Amino acid sequence: MKIIEEFKQFAIKGNVLDLAVAVIIGGAFGKIISSFVSDVLMPPIGLLLGRVDFRNLKIVLEKATATNSEVAISYGLFLQNVVDFLFIAFAVFMVVKFSNRLTKKAEREKPQEVAPPGVEEKLLTEIRDILKAR
Repeated sequence: MKIIEEFKQFAIKGNVLDLAVAVIIGGAFGKIISSFVSDVLMPPIGLLLGRVDFRNLKIVLEKATATNSEVAISYGLFLQNVVDFLFIAFAVFMVVKFSNRLTKKAEREKPQEVAPPGVEEKLLTEIRDILKAR
């Protein structure tokens, strides 16, 4: 029963919910970026490189037969996935950079707390006041 209670406390803290939302949004964001790369970005690049369709770039190791399917290294799809990753990594970098900028700005605008004077400072203040009074 102790494990169940610990799990309830863990799940209720909110971190699990935040993580779940982040995973769902990240998955959807990844699909958008993948579509952008494969449907918008790669076709013009392929056109500039001589009407190359990156999805069809592959090295055939063994041609298909009646009983076996083709064995090939699809390096075009790999290149497309690398570009997907680079775009996603850049987008995440920009979000983190923006978040850090907002956090730093909030810290700068927050009033600085003044520590109460220590014993030495109080004594020095009293000595100063006594000297001024003379």
